[in-house]
Amino acid sequence: MLTTADSKQLSWQKTSYSPFARQRDVFLAAFTFIFFLWWDNLWQHDSPLIRKRRAKWLVAKLLDLGPTFIKIGQSLSTRVDLLPLEYIEELSQLQDRVPQFEIEAAIAIVETELGKSLYSIYRDFEEEPIAAASLGQVHKARLHTGEDVVVKIQRPGLKPLFDLDFVVVGQLLRFLRRWFTWIRKYQLEAVYNEFFTILYQEIDYIQEGKNADRFRTNFADYPSIVVPSIYWQYSSSKVLTMAYVPGIKVDDLQALEACNLNPKTINQLGISCYLKQLLQDGFFHADPHPGNLAVTNEGNLIFYDYGMMSEIKAMDKDKMVRTFFAVLKKDTNEVIDTLTSMGLIETVADMAPVKRMMKFVLDKFTEKPIDVKAFEQIKGEMYELFEQQPFRLPSKMTYILKSLTTLDGIARILDPEYNFTAAAQPFVKSMTLSKGKGSALTELAKQARSFIAYKLNQPSGTELLLRRLEERMEQGELRVLVRSAESDRALKRINLGVKCSIYACLSGFTLLTGAVLLVGASGTYAGWAIAAFVCSGLCFIALMRSLVQLSIRERLDRLAE
Repeated sequence: MLTTADSKQLSWQKTSYSPFARQRDVFLAAFTFIFFLWWDNLWQHDSPLIRKRRAKWLVAKLLDLGPTFIKIGQSLSTRVDLLPLEYIEELSQLQDRVPQFEIEAAIAIVETELGKSLYSIYRDFEEEPIAAASLGQVHKARLHTGEDVVVKIQRPGLKPLFDLDFVVVGQLLRFLRRWFTWIRKYQLEAVYNEFFTILYQEIDYIQEGKNADRFRTNFADYPSIVVPSIYWQYSSSKVLTMAYVPGIKVDDLQALEACNLNPKTINQLGISCYLKQLLQDGFFHADPHPGNLAVTNEGNLIFYDYGMMSEIKAMDKDKMVRTFFAVLKKDTNEVIDTLTSMGLIETVADMAPVKRMMKFVLDKFTEKPIDVKAFEQIKGEMYELFEQQPFRLPSKMTYILKSLTTLDGIARILDPEYNFTAAAQPFVKSMTLSKGKGSALTELAKQARSFIAYKLNQPSGTELLLRRLEERMEQGELRVLVRSAESDRALKRINLGVKCSIYACLSGFTLLTGAVLLVGASGTYAGWAIAAFVCSGLCFIALMRSLVQLSIRERLDRLAE
C-alpha cells in the first residue's frame, strides 16, 4: 500500500469541488502534458531519464485527477507495444496503489448501507485494506458462520465527482474538436458517452453482483475459471461482500514460476476464456488489467471486479466470429469486409494501402509477436493511412478493443514470444467438436470446421507462385501511388509555408501600426492602438499554430521518405 506521505488528500477527494476548479485542473493537466511531449519532440529529448520523469509526472497527475483518469491510466498500463517501458512501469502503479480512504468512513458506509453495526455483520474485520482501487477499497473479513470474505466498499462522493467529470471531459472534447480538425474524423463523443455510461454502472454494486452471478453461470462447466460467490444478504449498492479467493497476480512471473506454473498455459487459458466471452456468450469482462486477474496455485484463472462488463449484440457477435476466423485464415479481403461492416474501417476511394497493410499484418504477426520496427517496410502505406484516416473507433466497439488490447499486453508480459494463433488453438478445437446448440454457437462451430478444412487444404506451389506475382504487381502500383503522394505532401507544405508568411506579415504590420498610433499622436488614438495590438496578438497565435502544423508535417514527410 501507499505510505502515509503518499496517501495525503488529493484534489479530487475534497468535499467541495467547484465546476470551474475541476475544469481548470483537467484542462491544465491535459495541455501541460501535450506541451511536454511537443517540447521533447522539438528538442529531441528522448532519453530514458526524460521519459521516466514525464511518466512519473503523468501518474501523479492521474492520481490527483481521480477515478475517471485513473481508469484511463490503468487501460494504458499493459500496452507494452504502444508505450515506452518507462511509462508502463509507472502506470502499472495505478493498478493497486491508489490512495486508500479513512477506515472511519469505510465503516460508516457499511453500517449505513446494511443497517447494522459492523461486528453484528462480520465476526472479524481487518481495518487495513488489502487493496485500494479507483472506485473503492477491499477489506478482508470473516462471517459469523466462519467463511472468509472480502468486503468491497465504495469511495465516498463518487457520484458527484462523476457528474463533474462528465461535463468537464465533454468540454475538453469540444475544445479539441474545434482547434484540432483531425480529431473530428473520430467518433470520440460516442466513445465518451459509452465510457461514462459504463462508469456509472460500475458504481452500482448490486449490478456488479448480478454480473458476477451471470459470469459464473456462463463458466459453470469450466473449472479452470474461478468466480467468487456473492453474499447477497451482506451487500448493497455501495457495499459488496464476496468469497475470499486469494491468488497470484497474473503478471507476477517470479511467483508463477515459483509455483511451477507455465506462463504459456496461462496465456492459452486467458485467450480461450476471452474468445468464449466475446464470440460465444456475448457478455465479457471489460476491465482485465492485472489488478483484476489472478492465478491459483493450481493454475486456474480468477476474475475479480465485475463492475465494468459489456454485452455484444447478436449481429455484431456474428461479424466478430467471421472476423476471427478470417484472421486465422489470413483472408485479407474477408477481414477488411467484416471490419468495414462493423464500422471499424471507413471505405475510401483508394483501399489499396489498407489492403496492403492488412495483408502485411496478417502475414507477419499472426504467428509471432508484433515488432513495431517491422512496419518500416511499409512506411509509405502507413503514411497514406494516416493521411486518409480510414480507421474509426465506434462506441459499441470501445470496450471490446480495450479488453483485447489490455489482455494482449498481459500476454506479452507473460510470454514475449506469444502469438495469438497458437494461443487460440484450444478454443478452435473445442468449437470444432461442438454440436452447435443455438444460432450463435452454430455459426461458431461452422466457422471452426471451415478453418480446419482450410488448414488441411493449403494452396499448391503454383497457386503460391501466382499469389507472389500478384503481390509484386500490387507493390509496383503502390510505388506509383507513393510518388504521387510525395507531390501532394510538398504542395501541403508549401500551403502551410504561405500561411505562415501571411500571418507573420499581418502580425508585424499590426504591431507596427499599433506602436505608431500609440506614440506618434501623443495618445490620441490609444483605443485604435490597443485594437491593433490585439489583432497583432491574434495573428501571432495563428502564426504559432501554423508553425507547429508545419513542423509536424515536415517530420511526417521525412518519416515517409
